[in-house]
Amino acid sequence: MTDYTVEFVGTGETITVADTETILSRCIEAGIAQEYSCRVGMCLACSAEILEGEVTQPAARGLTDAEAERYALTCMARPLSDLQLDPCI
Repeated sequence: MTDYTVEFVGTGETITVADTETILSRCIEAGIAQEYSCRVGMCLACSAEILEGEVTQPAARGLTDAEAERYALTCMARPLSDLQLDPCI
C-alpha cells in the first residue's frame, strides 16, 4: 500500500489517500466536503479535473476514455501518484 497526497486547488485542502481507497471515501472520512450522488461512477456529480498526477478508475462508466484522462470521478478514482484536483462544482 502506498499513500499519496491529494490537494484540492481552490480550497487548499489536502488529504492523504492510499492507493487502495477512493478519493471520495477518504474525503468523507476526513470531513472534506465533496459533491457526490450515485457513488457508482455514473452521475458525474463527484467529477474533478486532474491538474497534476494520475489515477486509476476502471469503473468510472460515466466518462469516455478521453474524459477519463482529464477528469477523475472521486467515487471511483484511486491515486497512482500525488494529485492536484479541481472539483467541477
